[in-house]
Amino acid sequence: MTVTLRASQALTLWHDVTLDLVRDGAPDLSARQIAILLSIYLEPPPHTVRALAKKLGVTKPAITRALDTMGKRNLVSRRRDEQDRRNVIIQRTVEGALYVERLGDSVIARAKNLPA
Repeated sequence: MTVTLRASQALTLWHDVTLDLVRDGAPDLSARQIAILLSIYLEPPPHTVRALAKKLGVTKPAITRALDTMGKRNLVSRRRDEQDRRNVIIQRTVEGALYVERLGDSVIARAKNLPA
């Protein structure tokens, strides 16, 4: 299915969903953290710090800092790759899956209310 939005509608949708994120009482995530979280939950595993850094075009320490914050909120977890101890595998959590599901629900609800 293709959805066609005008720029003003797309920005209104982004604005409204962002407001939902701020208002929901959960800790705020940065744009980088949301991009990482959605990459982890929407793309097939495995996910590594190295691969996420390459995909997002940022440094490995930037990914690590974002994962530290998200780990404290139990949105993701990490473990060493037993086959290659240099790699850190990022794993999904129940709390992270619920967060992403609520985000998707917010996008759907807000999209239905977009002005024509």
